[in-house]
Amino acid sequence: MAIRKRTLRGVQDIRTRSGTIDRGNTPTYKVYMNLSCLEMEKFRRGKEKEDALRRIENINSRFRDIETEKGKLLRSMTHPERGRPRPVQDAEPGPVAAPAGQGFKIRY
Repeated sequence: MAIRKRTLRGVQDIRTRSGTIDRGNTPTYKVYMNLSCLEMEKFRRGKEKEDALRRIENINSRFRDIETEKGKLLRSMTHPERGRPRPVQDAEPGPVAAPAGQGFKIRY
């Protein structure tokens, strides 16, 4: 009878069932974890939506204020007796034309 050669095995050679979870039978704690993660994401997205809607309302409010101010300014530009716009004066003097070949000068 021949002597069989034995292979030495250690702890790392022990087979376990870890990592071979049946896909149809997910553990309950993982289901609850997935549910809680989904609820937290839903809550965060709800907050983001509220903040975005608030910013949009602030922008729309500013648009309304701008249109109101614009209307006041346009009404103030017309003469009430004639209904024509007044000539607008330049607030700042622009560049002054220089003789040919000298470039340009700016009057302050």
